[in-house]
Amino acid sequence: MPDIALITDSASDLDARLAADAGIEIVPIDVRLGDLGPDQVRSLTPADFWQRCASGGAVPETSAPSPGSFHAAFLRARDRGCTGVVCVTISSSLSATYQAACNGAQEAAGEIEVAVIDSRSASLGLGMAALDGARRAAGGGGLEEVCGAVRDHLARTSIFGVLDTLEYLRRGGRIGAAQAVFGSLLSIKPVIQLRDGEVVAESKQRTRSRSIRYLVERVAKLGPLERLGVVHAAATDDDLALLLDLVGSLEVAQAPIVGDFGPVIGAHTGPGTLALCAVQPPA
Repeated sequence: MPDIALITDSASDLDARLAADAGIEIVPIDVRLGDLGPDQVRSLTPADFWQRCASGGAVPETSAPSPGSFHAAFLRARDRGCTGVVCVTISSSLSATYQAACNGAQEAAGEIEVAVIDSRSASLGLGMAALDGARRAAGGGGLEEVCGAVRDHLARTSIFGVLDTLEYLRRGGRIGAAQAVFGSLLSIKPVIQLRDGEVVAESKQRTRSRSIRYLVERVAKLGPLERLGVVHAAATDDDLALLLDLVGSLEVAQAPIVGDFGPVIGAHTGPGTLALCAVQPPA
């Protein structure tokens, strides 16, 4: 068992089995959907979540985990025999989760050493960094080495996405600098970027297919990639097929990870969102 435990939050969009195989514990961010509380929402598959959003008309709401949730996760790592924890969270500009983790780490002071990293990222950009850290820990890396690997991975990560609408970002207040550029043009198919932890405008496209093609063209400009995550929120079969076909032209050292936006990120991006989380190789 590694000496260093890796912990992240559910905004990482890591598949539960993939996280378990890597030894990563996921602290859930709370999501409420109408009359459904966090525990009920967590039991839904992504497909069920989006079906309920469409049929019920309720707007999903998210809230950060409590510091106690992180404190408990840190103590579980201690009880497994770990000497330290690296906890990587969603960008602090998008959620109070990072602060909750820091508070949980303070509670654990004297019980286990904890390093909390603000990823300035989200979804598989966050998730793949946690996987990289877990691999370094499994190889015997200490706390500082694992932190260094995670931070280096995050520095090489870029995230671009295609939204079907800006309405979900608008409702959740996460639209950031994109608001000034896109304004009220809700009929366009916007391409966004997560830059330094915030959502910013990348491009305005008039058709869905053109926005997907632009997304891949933008990532192709990064050059050969070390890793690639493909994430979607209830995208149509045609849209996902087009994206995966275009992604096949990219030069990626490892097979891409394809996953679903969970309720945490999906609550703010909306159905139909497609994203690429690209990791460039070390310089």
